[in-house]
Amino acid sequence: MTAPLLLLGCDFSSSPTPKKPIVLALGSMSHGRCVLSKIERLDSLEKFGHWLQQPQPWVGAFDFPFGLPRELVVHLGWPLQWEACMRHYAALSREDIRATFAAFCDARPVGGKFAHRAADGPAGSSPSMKWVNPPVAYMLHAGVPRLLAAGAHLPGLHDGDVQRVALEGYPGLLAREVLGSRSYKSDDRAKQTPERLIARKDLITALENGQTRLGLRLKVSHAQRDTLVDDASGDSLDAVLCFMQAAWAVQQGGPLYGLPVEMDCLEGWIVTA
Repeated sequence: MTAPLLLLGCDFSSSPTPKKPIVLALGSMSHGRCVLSKIERLDSLEKFGHWLQQPQPWVGAFDFPFGLPRELVVHLGWPLQWEACMRHYAALSREDIRATFAAFCDARPVGGKFAHRAADGPAGSSPSMKWVNPPVAYMLHAGVPRLLAAGAHLPGLHDGDVQRVALEGYPGLLAREVLGSRSYKSDDRAKQTPERLIARKDLITALENGQTRLGLRLKVSHAQRDTLVDDASGDSLDAVLCFMQAAWAVQQGGPLYGLPVEMDCLEGWIVTA
């Protein structure tokens, strides 16, 4: 018997530390049930890169953007082919990125400072050029080059090792479907309220009961459930939400894993959006 395909969801940090690590939710799918096997924490980008380069098949959803808005790239005169654009971007420092994007925003009217990708509307996601709250521009800068270095396959964007398929995930999309505008997490200890604790429990219960449009049920042990509830930062739960998105993508199958045929092959797309 062959082992079930490894599914992974990744809650990412562009500057991971032991206190704020990159979190991986790992598991498999069987008959519409997403079985969580373990949560792994990586406290450096080097460990993340090393994990990706292990020789094992997986399909993963990663909570960082895989591309920049076409409008921005055109305006800056950067390469319009995805890999060339990403390699150009990876060669910049974070200071360069902040200065370049700030100048772009400063020249635009109030209310329209940022350029958006096509996926931002349906996903409700932050523009991938934002450098603060959340610093997704730095997350792209730290994450995508490591996927490329590991030889991962990014459907619709980059042909790599089809045994290791990387998709852009976004936990907020699935969380909002269940909770609406209720918040379930905060890195600020003072904001880690009983209301947010209850929201985490409600979200986990909905996932266990298959009460989302993904039509998948989460299977966790009592100890795993406690871990997800007790992590008030929401990082563990965000990794599990991405894990569920990866499972949905596997159900859709290759070559696009549920990504739209008409997706912009410079910007990328958020799986399940």
